[in-house]
Amino acid sequence: MTKGQPGLRERKKAATREALSWAALRLAAERGLENVRVEDIAAAAGVSPRTYNNYFSSKAEAIVHRHRDRVQRSAEALRRRPAGEPLWEALTRALLEPYESAGEQPDPRWIAAIRLLLREPALQAELMRDGAATAAGLTAAVAARTGTDPDRDLYPKLVTAAALAAIKAANDQYLTAEPPVPFPSLLAEALRQLAAGLPDPSHR
Repeated sequence: MTKGQPGLRERKKAATREALSWAALRLAAERGLENVRVEDIAAAAGVSPRTYNNYFSSKAEAIVHRHRDRVQRSAEALRRRPAGEPLWEALTRALLEPYESAGEQPDPRWIAAIRLLLREPALQAELMRDGAATAAGLTAAVAARTGTDPDRDLYPKLVTAAALAAIKAANDQYLTAEPPVPFPSLLAEALRQLAAGLPDPSHR
């Protein structure tokens, strides 16, 4: 095993967690959150309900895991970026990395289903509860790259808050764009505008 790389057991656990999270999202988008049972999610992922309960305490937690996992992977990717790369260039590449496999042509039916799903109070509450934990890893990665302290200094917290706001803004645009636009291109544009200092479009 390469130093710093997860072992086989950890990789299997991560794969199971990802499979459960994806199954929960897909089934909830198809049927509605209230019409999906834990047993359905477990069966779709090829595991037992008991295994599901070892990973997640609710359906909403399973779905929100995908967002937290992507931000965590972005934090890890940021730590791997070349030391001499400008911060916002490195951050943009790191934040886009988890979306490299995203399709170029969004399915309008899938977008409509996700838009309805995100109105679920349980999912909204879980997203709010998850916020601090989601931000912590990225804040630490920004701090490590900039020589700042993730607890005492404002800067890494501010960069993380801006980056997460860009993800949310891009997602909001993705869910309402007509015609549909691939999410990675929206996120790249949001980050480009942030890196440029959010220039006032009325002065163009």
